[in-house]
Amino acid sequence: MAIICSYCSASMPDAAAFCAECGREIRAAERADGMVGVLPETFASVLAYFLLPAILFLLVAPYSKNRFLRFHSFQSIGAWLGLVAAAAMLRIVSVVFAFIPALGQLLASILVGLAFFMIWLVLLVKAWQGERFKLPLLGDFAEGQANKV
Repeated sequence: MAIICSYCSASMPDAAAFCAECGREIRAAERADGMVGVLPETFASVLAYFLLPAILFLLVAPYSKNRFLRFHSFQSIGAWLGLVAAAAMLRIVSVVFAFIPALGQLLASILVGLAFFMIWLVLLVKAWQGERFKLPLLGDFAEGQANKV
């Protein structure tokens, strides 16, 4: 079985400690092929993108000890907070769109909602594939928090 580097997507043997392409260290937590509690790591990391399980995974052992799951839980919480912030900003910006009756605000809401939905789908797929897909800004924060086990 081969491991795929989460940074450069290079394929390596299962026993590799470093990526042959980019030279980054391959940690066991990045492989996501084991079990955590009663759930497979990949399934638990997908569940983490549904906010409430993310919070529970950070509070309940053995889930709170798994770095891969902690990464996805923190990134999920950050993404949901980003969505709330974007919705609040959209409310404020809707005053500007008030000059275009209903259509301007509706168009902005649809575009922001569609963008967040597409990002959420990508995160779900990457988590299911067992990868640490890092969002800009949030990914580095989530990785830092995940390593504080």
